[in-house]
Amino acid sequence: MLPRVSRPLAHQCLRRPPCISYLRLRRHASSENRVSPSQLESTGPPPINPIHERFATSASVPFDVLRRFLAYSAIGMVLVGATTFTALFATHLWVENVELAPETDEDVRRWQWDLEAERWSGGFDGGTDPGLGFKGRMAVRSAWVAQHWGAGAGVGAIGSRAAVHGNKKSGDLDIVEARLEYAQDFLNIAINIATKRSAEGQVRPETVNELIARHANIMERMGTMDALYEARSEYERVWTGLPGKGFNAARTALKLGDVNARLGDRAAALQWWARAIQLTWEQDPSHGLTATPKVPESPPSAPISQRTLASTLVSLSAHYATTGELKQAQAVEESSLNLLRSIPQPQSAESTPPPQILHALYILHRSALISVHLAEVLHARKANPADSMQWLYRAAESSERVALSLTGLPTEHPDAPGSRIPHPPSSEAALVPVYAKNRSMRQPATNLLRDARRTAAEAWTLMGILTERNCGTESILKALEYYERALGWAGVSADRAGGIGKAGEGTLEKEWNALWSSYVRVREAARKKTDA
Repeated sequence: MLPRVSRPLAHQCLRRPPCISYLRLRRHASSENRVSPSQLESTGPPPINPIHERFATSASVPFDVLRRFLAYSAIGMVLVGATTFTALFATHLWVENVELAPETDEDVRRWQWDLEAERWSGGFDGGTDPGLGFKGRMAVRSAWVAQHWGAGAGVGAIGSRAAVHGNKKSGDLDIVEARLEYAQDFLNIAINIATKRSAEGQVRPETVNELIARHANIMERMGTMDALYEARSEYERVWTGLPGKGFNAARTALKLGDVNARLGDRAAALQWWARAIQLTWEQDPSHGLTATPKVPESPPSAPISQRTLASTLVSLSAHYATTGELKQAQAVEESSLNLLRSIPQPQSAESTPPPQILHALYILHRSALISVHLAEVLHARKANPADSMQWLYRAAESSERVALSLTGLPTEHPDAPGSRIPHPPSSEAALVPVYAKNRSMRQPATNLLRDARRTAAEAWTLMGILTERNCGTESILKALEYYERALGWAGVSADRAGGIGKAGEGTLEKEWNALWSSYVRVREAARKKTDA
């Protein structure tokens, strides 16, 4: 019989640790699962803490985005720069070799339209003077681009500061076309370079004069008083650099006469016009120069001299008519019309070269202008209204013939054969390609088309005013027809078919408003007459 175990002893037996064999098994199993240092190196690096990994990734993303942004920006800037440089280089190359190329058409040269082309320092060889250097030639071509292609979209007019003359306060701004302002800025750069290089004999002798003449022409187009004063000063500088004879001298004298007339210097204007008339006959104006210009008895033989003389006679006629010298104006206008009518006109348009046709149209339009002046002078001198109406109708008919010829439209509309008033006016028709594509004739033809439309509108308007005064029903209806014809030449069509919406090129807004008011007034009067 086993001895009895006391309760405390039994309790101690229950709390005894596991047996030795069990502990040995646990120790053996743990030793088998333990990893040796050699095994640890062969299995790779220990796992990275997820928190540390997320922090490193988050910090590298902005730097990677910034790096790619800078790389793409650099590539974009290089591409934009290369494209801009290529476009700029191509533009200047085009202007130099295409727009300023010398005239090669023999008919154009025979009728001397190449002599009226703008000179941009390259002379009759075209282009720009190589002696100006890279910067000077770039400035000249940039001036050409600004004048002919504009200063960019949305840039219509800007303020220009020029020399102060008269009562104008210092610092005042004149609003001018942006293209003209930019063009004269570039030309100023080119003139400064040409002047310096001319003293060293690096440029052509005529380069400085040609650039100054171009700058003076731009200032004249600006039309402000300051610009006109500067234009006169520059034309005088050009005159001193000319030999005093030839077509360049005649054209410069005409320009000086026009600018002095706009500035109100009557005596100087008449003297310069007298020089221009004498130079068209290749006479030395220093001998026998008079203050009163005289109309020659016969026209000169050279085409450019005929055109210069015709323009001079128009300026002289307008000057006498607007200064109140009506008797002198009538004498000059009648003599001028006889002279211009003596210039031979082509008999057939099909067998006549386009340069000759353009020359004939130019002379015809100048005679139309003088006819309008003569009609106004006769009316001011209380002559028979029928005489004024006759000259106005001739002017309107001649101007419309010029405009229709330049646009390639028939004189009589197919829907109204035999009508004395052809319908409808070609106020928006484009210039025919034979003139539009020629470098020497494009600008003269464009200006002539604009002036012809304006002259036609003016002649029809004056006819409407004279006819309206008779107050009869037939006269009112006839005046309405004249005003409608004038609106067709002075305005451009609105969005709706057949509508006349706004003033066209060459028509001032106030002139358009006055013409429209006259048309509306006569239209209402005609309705009342017909309803009565």
